[in-house]
Amino acid sequence: MLDTPLTTADGAAQSDGAPIQRQPLLHELLVALSAPTQAWSGADGQVRHTGAQGFFHSDVRVLSTAIVHVGGEEPEMIGSAPAGPGSVQISSLARGVDGPGADPTTRVERVRTVRAGEVTETITFSCAAADPVDARITIVLGNDFATMEKVKGGAPLREVPATLDGDNLTWTDGTVDVVVSTPGATLNLDHPDRPTATWTVRVANGSPVVLSWTLSAVDHDAVVDGASSAGAVWSRPVVVADDPRLTAWVAQALDDLESLQMASKRTPDDVFLAAGAPWFFTLFGRDSIIAARMMLPLGTALAAGTLRTLAAYQGTKIDQTTAEQPGKILHEVRRAELSVDGDDVVLPPIYYGTVDATPLWITLLHDAWRWGMPAVEVEALLPNLQAALGWLRDYADADGDGFLEYIDETGRGLANQGWKDSGDSIQFTDGTLAVGPIALAEVQGYAYEAAMSGAALLEAFGLDGADAWRGWAAAMADRFRAAFWLQDDLGAYPGIALDGHKKVVNTVTSNMGHLLGTGILSPDEALVVADRLVDPEMSSGYGLRTMATSSQGYWPLKYHGGSVWIHDTAVVIEGLMREGLVEQAQELSSGLLRAASDFGFRVPELHSGDSTEVVPRAIPYPAACRPQAWSAASSIVVLQAALGVSADIPNGVVVAGPAAALGGVRVDGLTVAGQPFSAQRESSQARAAVEAEPFEVTEV
Repeated sequence: MLDTPLTTADGAAQSDGAPIQRQPLLHELLVALSAPTQAWSGADGQVRHTGAQGFFHSDVRVLSTAIVHVGGEEPEMIGSAPAGPGSVQISSLARGVDGPGADPTTRVERVRTVRAGEVTETITFSCAAADPVDARITIVLGNDFATMEKVKGGAPLREVPATLDGDNLTWTDGTVDVVVSTPGATLNLDHPDRPTATWTVRVANGSPVVLSWTLSAVDHDAVVDGASSAGAVWSRPVVVADDPRLTAWVAQALDDLESLQMASKRTPDDVFLAAGAPWFFTLFGRDSIIAARMMLPLGTALAAGTLRTLAAYQGTKIDQTTAEQPGKILHEVRRAELSVDGDDVVLPPIYYGTVDATPLWITLLHDAWRWGMPAVEVEALLPNLQAALGWLRDYADADGDGFLEYIDETGRGLANQGWKDSGDSIQFTDGTLAVGPIALAEVQGYAYEAAMSGAALLEAFGLDGADAWRGWAAAMADRFRAAFWLQDDLGAYPGIALDGHKKVVNTVTSNMGHLLGTGILSPDEALVVADRLVDPEMSSGYGLRTMATSSQGYWPLKYHGGSVWIHDTAVVIEGLMREGLVEQAQELSSGLLRAASDFGFRVPELHSGDSTEVVPRAIPYPAACRPQAWSAASSIVVLQAALGVSADIPNGVVVAGPAAALGGVRVDGLTVAGQPFSAQRESSQARAAVEAEPFEVTEV
């Protein structure tokens, strides 16, 4: 007999009376957000005390139940969708109070709008009946103050009692205060853990009734907050493309990115992007850097804010508990200690366990400078640049073999500290896990590029050390070429890593693609890598798989072992364009456009690695974040590839290079050095025509 899971009152599965805690699935939920606040519900708009549903503020669930009834019944949803930055709209029928006949005559429209610290819902009740309709509209509410880690872990939690404060419902746990106002409603606290708000209304044909209720939340222990500036800190270009998917993806992505803007309490005037909703709604070094770098064609303000925010947390001492080291850029910031995978991994509130954020910070500073970040802003960060370079030289190579590597020294931190940070992400082709310290292939490329970028900045601003860092980079390239390359039946390729025994971890992965454009590969090596990546074992047709299908550990729904990550593919596209390998960039860009369309242009963090030959549309990874910063920002990478434009403002030029053949496209409102510029590429042209006065346009 099969052991069939039962369900508790809180929606948690259980077997033999013991709750089974599972990470909630997200792919069918409706979300509206404006950092640091987010609202997750079923597609029908109802918030049930189960899974990841609820209103969240600053990594705490501040409302776990919000169920609307009309005439004693739940409305029946007929459609729901995003309705601009921070908003969703749900259309439903109130058939319990309908008149006779087949046509529905009553309708409920709910518009949920999220702003930092506030969620407002407007309910419009209308009818087409001959006679007025009387109805009671009731909302059942509840709150459990669950932390995000408890929600992600699937832990069932009881709702806590509300109290009445004048005409408002209130909850507090000592650090987070919640107020719900329901103008015009009658409040009932007969069951304090499930209070209700009720309106008695009469609606007539042509005279809808409009009600509203609002939740406000304050977290007194918050370390991050919503951006103080109104609107986005980047330009919003007008995109007209032969391929309408490109236009639609950019539009939805920019809406989502606007809702992900945050600021740190340390640097409240500087904007960065939260990594992703719901699990990573905070500052992540690597994620925020990569997303800001992708957004440079729309201006440098986001990059500057990200750089300054991370510089404010830059390491100054050696601390094994937090993995802090002088000059190091952090991994993440949380309001409290974070448990991951039960109690096996426990991360401190400020955690530095990442090997790649520091070189990526350096390359972001360099690229922002090239896109026209004001020299005075760049100059203010040069001490942080020197400290970050010092970390590469003095701390990143733990065993003195000349490579950047990581190992968790506490036994409670992240075992893997590159972007593929799950416990099984670094494995041999037979599935054997690599042991540390681990030197990732792509991190050596990041380090090479960081050294060269740092040298360019030092030289440009009259500081010593440029030649030494160029020499450091050249030696790194030689060591990498000698140590990382392998051969199999399909040819040569770089392995994913060196393990603690200096053995090459031989799995074919997308990591090799991150080497493209860093400068560590020769042109011939870059071509070998590019061709390997577009081989069917890696390219699914919906993007680039994280692991080749030929590996023992491959599975299309494995987090880092066969799934497709949108940003991973976009980083490779960016590298291919830098290498001039536009045909391969075109193939991968087409795959992302196909996937974006399948997900309604709100692309998730990752999706299944199933190929276009196996499934007719991209399959969700059901627990993936969405929206997610670097996934949304990937739309700008594809847009840039379609145009072939880049910038070198220190030399006064905008560069028009070869473009990926994605059809004709015109973009107005790109930004370089604070000035708008336009680019247009006809489908028959190899590169865009660029209008970028007062800067010179150079073709390459």
